[in-house]
Amino acid sequence: MPVEKCRVCGSDFFKEPLLKYKNMPKTAQYLPDAASLHLDKGVDLTVCQCSACGLVQLSNDPVPYFREVIRAVGISKEMIDFRTDQFAKFIAAYDLHKKKVIEIGCGRGEFISIFKDFDVDIYGLDFSEESVRYCNDNGLKVEKGFIEAGDEKLSNGPFEVFFILNFLEHLPDPNRTLTGIHHNLNDDAVGIIEVPNFNMMLRKNLFSEFICDHLFYFTEDTLKITLERNGFEVIECKEIWYDYIISATVRKRKRTDISQFYQYQKKLTKEIADYINRFEDKKVAIWGAGHQALAFISLTNISKRIKYVVDSAPFKQGKFTPASHIPIVSPEKLNNEPVNAVIVMAASYSDEVARIIRRNYHRNICVAILRDFGLEEV
Repeated sequence: MPVEKCRVCGSDFFKEPLLKYKNMPKTAQYLPDAASLHLDKGVDLTVCQCSACGLVQLSNDPVPYFREVIRAVGISKEMIDFRTDQFAKFIAAYDLHKKKVIEIGCGRGEFISIFKDFDVDIYGLDFSEESVRYCNDNGLKVEKGFIEAGDEKLSNGPFEVFFILNFLEHLPDPNRTLTGIHHNLNDDAVGIIEVPNFNMMLRKNLFSEFICDHLFYFTEDTLKITLERNGFEVIECKEIWYDYIISATVRKRKRTDISQFYQYQKKLTKEIADYINRFEDKKVAIWGAGHQALAFISLTNISKRIKYVVDSAPFKQGKFTPASHIPIVSPEKLNNEPVNAVIVMAASYSDEVARIIRRNYHRNICVAILRDFGLEEV
């Protein structure tokens, strides 16, 4: 059934299709012969664009053989020479010697056979039993499979390098395939993903490039969006091979490590506690009821030692800090119920607040500012 929403981001297409082509070839492979010619009928193509991410795509169903990789250009000497040079430069640039490499959708091994001349451990994955058998018979380590569910575990993984070359545009659910690839990579993995270049189609008015086999028509921007939403950082994206191909070099996005926040929280908690301990109980106030100050009060468990929180915003006065339940008061409270010290937690306004305290309130009040590097007495 034709799809009605973007296959990548799930958003609606623009109301009107970009193009509608009648009586188009229903496949670009497995061409009819004389015996089957009477069964061959054309199909209509509907070219749509996502209203959110901008990706141009067919609303048509995929061709029956979308899981297979068929490369007529695999025999081209110029292409083999191009790939040999490309792979050599990539291996050198990212120091991939001895690394475990996989091509997703390797066909009959046209490209992975090139890696036999490099110092890498090369594998392939392909759906066609015939192609897998051909590869294995020629000494290539290829297994049968197709990443479709997104949670497949490849037998030789995890891998440190991957390639998916002119295959992504065929797949009805690229998100799941990319997610499945992501799950089979180690944390430092890099890869190359290539697709036909829709930018060039636009520049050169190549209206005949639309075919049933290719569900997607990527520009550099929409390819980046697709890759980034599926866990990859795009290092480089460029046009190659007479501008017919967009080639994206990617790195698996790492989980951000912010464990140092705990250590910094522990450090500041001690600094604040040591500062408060210098004064009588309930003789310290905080200036600032912004979100950072509210969070800091809760995270450092100092609420029982704080007399009140000062804030100049009238709508906050007369309320209490959430979770820690300290009264929030106007600055005039510093005159009516003075404290020995004020800790300023007012972010970019902190220096201005410190000057206000010095100018308008008791000069014996000790003032400290919570900086990004710690507590600073001023």
